[in-house]
Amino acid sequence: MLVDPLASRLVKFTANKTNITPNQLTVGALILGLGAGGLFAVGTWPMLLIGALLYHLSFTLDCMDGKIARLKGTGSIFGAWLDYIFDRVRVLACAIALMGGAYARTGNVAYVWTAVAVVFLDMLRYMDALEIYKVRSQMRTKLRDLGSQASTLEAAARAARGEVPSVMDAELSSAERALGNDPEADMEDRVVGDNPNIALQAEFNKKFPWYTRIRDALLRGRIRPHLISGIEFQMGVFIVAPLVAAVIPGAIIPVTILSGIGMMTFELVIIYKFWLSSRTYTKTLGKLERRVAEARAQLPQEELERLPLA
Repeated sequence: MLVDPLASRLVKFTANKTNITPNQLTVGALILGLGAGGLFAVGTWPMLLIGALLYHLSFTLDCMDGKIARLKGTGSIFGAWLDYIFDRVRVLACAIALMGGAYARTGNVAYVWTAVAVVFLDMLRYMDALEIYKVRSQMRTKLRDLGSQASTLEAAARAARGEVPSVMDAELSSAERALGNDPEADMEDRVVGDNPNIALQAEFNKKFPWYTRIRDALLRGRIRPHLISGIEFQMGVFIVAPLVAAVIPGAIIPVTILSGIGMMTFELVIIYKFWLSSRTYTKTLGKLERRVAEARAQLPQEELERLPLA
């Protein structure tokens, strides 16, 4: 509600009327973010207000670069790396500036530890997201390959028996459906694992059947079910906290604590969902491996050597 509507309108103009590249927007977002940090370090209420505004504009540019890259097909591995690194630099610089400036004015060492906590939580969130994304992709690839192998072997076994190939049973098709086309190409969505049609989420959906209804209602309003992620955490610390502190001195630490609690609450939900999907993965993998072994046992060696198996 605060970033995407503005970013989407600016994307339309930028993509059609200018030659600005996604990487240029990424650099611009960093420059604005560092400018916000400089204002945070001063720490007077006007500087806190202007700093929060600059950080909001920095977020808007950061939201635009990926949209334009997808819209024009100009995304690159280097661009993704640049976006990730510059985001971390912006958080580090602004955390030091905001909390360091407050420490310089008050002498309260709690601001120093708050800066450490902000950087740690940001690092933890994105390291965890990247690792879960990587492991989920590996799980999907492994099951897809094994499902394809099972399908090929079973079809060959039926052909060897002179049977008409039949449709794979629900168990195998479920695995293939879970690992086939993935409409949630964005890393954030894959980390969260929010697609109710993905079989690896079956255990979570079974335990919490009401979740899908809430998820769909939020998505209809263009709201991610993962309400407080790294983005919202940064907004809480570097936009909401300075705005509140401009009116209520000393509010930076309480707002930061609330933002951190909110983010970690949703991160624990992601970890729980990931744990459930890992259990489903292990069960599905074992069943597919048994199918492959049974189908192999029904075929002579010369027939196996002719099959296009991975």
